[in-house]
Amino acid sequence: MRQRRLPAADLFSHGATQAEVARTLGVSHQAALVWYRRWQAGGAEALHGAGRACPPTSSTRSNRPCCRRRAHGYDTDLWTLARVAQVIQQQAGITHHAGTSGACCASWAEPRSVPPAAERNDEQIARWVAEDWP
Repeated sequence: MRQRRLPAADLFSHGATQAEVARTLGVSHQAALVWYRRWQAGGAEALHGAGRACPPTSSTRSNRPCCRRRAHGYDTDLWTLARVAQVIQQQAGITHHAGTSGACCASWAEPRSVPPAAERNDEQIARWVAEDWP
């Protein structure tokens, strides 16, 4: 990450705008804005970094969320549908189009219970099943 931020300091010092830095370095406009503010406040030193990506914990490396994300070979924690499709392909050998991989993510979520409709009338349903349905 430091290798991506340090060229921004050089660009800013030569008068580049945040949009130019974002375009040149292939980062979001938000990242360029944050970097610009840090550069203004503390110069190039402010862009050196904030330390370790994964803080030390007593848990194993695989249980740390940021290390789990990087375990799939990505250098950021941004999960796109295309990345989800790639991980599914790598892990399960199933090919999904990026547009349909979102359904897989939805199936991983905890199911939510839905309360019955306020208009529901169990007596009318039972009558309909007994009389009208047949």
